[in-house]
Amino acid sequence: MKKMVLSILVDNTAGVVTRVSGLFSRRGYNIDSLTGSITEDPTYSRITVVVNGDDQILEQIRNQLLKLEDVREVRELLPDESVCRELVLVKVAADVKDRQAIIAVADIFRAKIVDVAVDSLMIELTGNKNKINGFLNLLEGFTIKELVRTGITGLTRGAGDVAEYLDD
Repeated sequence: MKKMVLSILVDNTAGVVTRVSGLFSRRGYNIDSLTGSITEDPTYSRITVVVNGDDQILEQIRNQLLKLEDVREVRELLPDESVCRELVLVKVAADVKDRQAIIAVADIFRAKIVDVAVDSLMIELTGNKNKINGFLNLLEGFTIKELVRTGITGLTRGAGDVAEYLDD
């Protein structure tokens, strides 16, 4: 099984995420991660999907996506040719005795403390999957009250833009 990160440029229309994700569910493909948002051109949105499968299944996914009416471009985000990141927010129980240790872990990973309460800290961290997982592993000795991850999003390296995608 191989992991593939796809950057999908789509028309910014109502229901486009449902149509893209529906393609996966209709064919029984699992989505590991899905993120999406409007681009610098409000006419388009970019959806990043992480999927696993053998080469044949991954090629079939790419071909099926290209058949969707709203899809303008599908590109694989290769590790050496792109930057991919994920965001995690973690709310950690933090009494007086644990607070400094939790802040020290956050500092090691260059995470930000975004909320402080009497009994908890909320920490924000952006990075690749290994960095996020390493951070969470170091927090295992503390009580994580809540956690949310965005899933992977990314762009190809270089000066390209939406217009370049459409010219290919």
